[in-house]
Amino acid sequence: MDRDAKVPVLVTGGAGYIGSHAVLALRDAGWPVAVVDNLSTGFAFAVPEDVPLYEGDIADAVLLEQIFLEQGTKAIMHFAGSIVVPESVENPLGYYENNTVKSRALIEAAVRGGVDHFIFSSTAATYGTPETSPVSEDTPKQPINPYGWSKLMTEQMLSDASAAHGFNHCALRYFNVAGADPQGRTGQSTAGATHLIKVACEAATGKRDGVSVFGTDYDTPDGTGVRDYIHVSDLAAAHVLALEALIEQPDRSLTMNCGYGRGFSVLEVLDAVDRVTNVTIERRMEPRRAGDPGELVSDPSRIRATLPWKPQYADLDQIITHALQWERKLAEIRREA
Repeated sequence: MDRDAKVPVLVTGGAGYIGSHAVLALRDAGWPVAVVDNLSTGFAFAVPEDVPLYEGDIADAVLLEQIFLEQGTKAIMHFAGSIVVPESVENPLGYYENNTVKSRALIEAAVRGGVDHFIFSSTAATYGTPETSPVSEDTPKQPINPYGWSKLMTEQMLSDASAAHGFNHCALRYFNVAGADPQGRTGQSTAGATHLIKVACEAATGKRDGVSVFGTDYDTPDGTGVRDYIHVSDLAAAHVLALEALIEQPDRSLTMNCGYGRGFSVLEVLDAVDRVTNVTIERRMEPRRAGDPGELVSDPSRIRATLPWKPQYADLDQIITHALQWERKLAEIRREA
């Protein structure tokens, strides 16, 4: 895409894990980009110094109006939100507030501000426990936890609002995101993260004394949960390509799965971490967590047919290697802080 077509993009949650990788992908490709983040789970150090960072809430209409005016925002990539499934079961109203109510406020501000394109960070949790695997976009949406419902409601709001107000949108349903920027510029930095590869890398570097395996009685080959792990930099690249697609066809909106179409069980992932690190991580077998399906693997046919998306890091050992490199760098960052 030529430089003239690269409109200014606002990334919500751009100081967080996935958002910060999207910021790098946009910046590396020459897009004008700014970030809004309340830094509740994000980190200012994850945003490049030459990218404007507005510290504040996505439901703050006055702040958003200011950003749109100062930056000339024409597209939004919306990552801000809460993402821990068991936490959503314990605190459903908090999740509906943070993920649904605040997204509604953001969409309203975007309509008022004349934003033309909106890309939404959705989730495979919208499918609940699908009866078939792999999962296509047409699989029935039956979330089994408030997190999944909060995201599905936002998808519906976007669909209705774009039809009424003339912007187009793309909902990208992520499977399990892992890894870190191959150049070591950002990664998953959240304390107390629950993502398996992050947790396992923390254990491998001595930050934890082991890894809990939640559920060993699923209807899967080894009884542990099976997930489709996608490298965060491949996911960020998909966002940039999706934005190009929205700009090229402004009368079209999109909903696409983001995954590789290959599942790994919890035990297979832990075996891979042991292999990559040459460390044997202690495994603790625990009961299932509330709201966890046994298997979630994507059918990525639609995204591959729609976008010129060619994943660069679709290898479990490489995903773990990049996550591990970031874990070690993060320890240095925190020592220096």
